[in-house]
Amino acid sequence: MFRHRVSDQLSLRTVAHWLLLCFVAGNVNTGGYLACHRFVSHVTGFATLAGIEAAELRWWDALGVISVPIYFLMGVMISAYFVDRRLHEGHSPRYALVMGLSSICLLLSAMAGVVGWWGEFGHSQVIWRDYFLLALLCMASGLQNAALTSSSGSTLRTTHLTGATTDLGIGLVRWWALPTKDPRRETERRVAVLRLGSILSFMLGSTVGAFVYLRWQYSGFFLPASLGLYVTSIAASQPPLQAKPT
Repeated sequence: MFRHRVSDQLSLRTVAHWLLLCFVAGNVNTGGYLACHRFVSHVTGFATLAGIEAAELRWWDALGVISVPIYFLMGVMISAYFVDRRLHEGHSPRYALVMGLSSICLLLSAMAGVVGWWGEFGHSQVIWRDYFLLALLCMASGLQNAALTSSSGSTLRTTHLTGATTDLGIGLVRWWALPTKDPRRETERRVAVLRLGSILSFMLGSTVGAFVYLRWQYSGFFLPASLGLYVTSIAASQPPLQAKPT
């Protein structure tokens, strides 16, 4: 599932695994919002909240809010080190390791919540009380997002929809503008379908997540953690890939 580009002839199994990661991302984002009223993969939102806190002279809260996306960045950089860097150097990328780390972050989020470390589920917004939960969820999202971004040639992203929607719109215009017999037209159509599928899968994960977290609260994070471990096992079962330097 981590060795294809969207321009390839993809198997249904590969597409299903890609969409599963989008489902996981939507699920985690909903869990973070219901737990502490923040979207964990929405870096733009954190920047906006930090500006609001600063304008109201709550400097420590502003600092706390603006520092949370650093953990998303850290997840991306860890993934880039074990995946993107190795792809560029012609070595086998370590997708299983990256997805395993992401799953561990989600497992820790669930277990710590169950034993009461995060406080009451859905409590009022207090950044310092939510800080370590948000850090774990952001890091898990960054790890996963960067892994699929690298493996799909920067075509698919799982943790947010703004870029995917922008790419979808551009791709639809490209598909429409190309001559009917141009082979690139079929590629653009296939990519557009995958991007639309990723958006719908994210939305489905968010919807399912709402039911799960409202019923089971912090225990709901065991669902995306389990799915992440499944993806980890798929990545680990694939034979090593020696990628050509790019």
